[in-house]
Amino acid sequence: MNRRKFITGAVAGLGAAYLTPEALADTPSSRTKVDATDTVTLGKTGIRTSRLAMGTGTIGGGGGSNQTREGRLTRLLRTGYDRGLTFFDTADSYGSHPEVAEAISRLPRDKVIVMTKCDSRDPKQAKADLDRYRRELKVDYIDILLVHCVTEGDWTERYRGVMDVFSEAKQQGIVRAHGCSCHSIEALRAAAASPWVDVDLVRLNPVGAHMDADPQTVISVIKQMRAQGKGIIGMKILGQGAMRTRQDEAIRFALDSGVLDAFTIGAENDNEQSDLIKRIAAA
Repeated sequence: MNRRKFITGAVAGLGAAYLTPEALADTPSSRTKVDATDTVTLGKTGIRTSRLAMGTGTIGGGGGSNQTREGRLTRLLRTGYDRGLTFFDTADSYGSHPEVAEAISRLPRDKVIVMTKCDSRDPKQAKADLDRYRRELKVDYIDILLVHCVTEGDWTERYRGVMDVFSEAKQQGIVRAHGCSCHSIEALRAAAASPWVDVDLVRLNPVGAHMDADPQTVISVIKQMRAQGKGIIGMKILGQGAMRTRQDEAIRFALDSGVLDAFTIGAENDNEQSDLIKRIAAA
């Protein structure tokens, strides 16, 4: 199915929440074959990683997630690395730091990318959290550190103290890049306007499920981010399960949008992980 037929069919099936072909007409789109294991660069950060990140926070929060509750996450992450996935997506609130630490403990540190997220809004606590994250992950540095789940339109002013902690850590080599994960269109626009943001974790899928706004609006903001050289990582690619039975459609949309450097999906077992890799290659 070509790009125009795919998008047109999507619009017909779900209405105005979808992007029209005209809306994506000026978006760059790759015509070459892509794989989950392709090495990509996140904006101007210089960080090179696999296109697909191994998410560890499906229905995550309060120190747990589907992945950690299953008790097989470490083995799954190691299997993913053996398959060519080098991007480890974790967060304090997922409770997955110990499993990620164990998974990367026998791997070359410079061959893996570790992204985690901080929920603290207090600078002193954020500094203590960062030290704890490195102990839990058993690493000297964290590749990407995000302010987790920002919703406020003035977050770049309100949480300046936390941002300064991250900036200092970056200057010290403790963090390679910093940014945020956005959970409102106001927060996303603030991130686009902020030169402090190196990396943004954005919600994107064709049906607008668990997103900051409709896909067309979100993509227009992401384009602003890309123009500034920010690294863009997609999340909610399957709409937090809303497109679990339509994965090919969702993956094709993510790839065809042309605005994501990489994206994260949380496989919960070996079969799901293998299937994702195959679906991305087929798309």
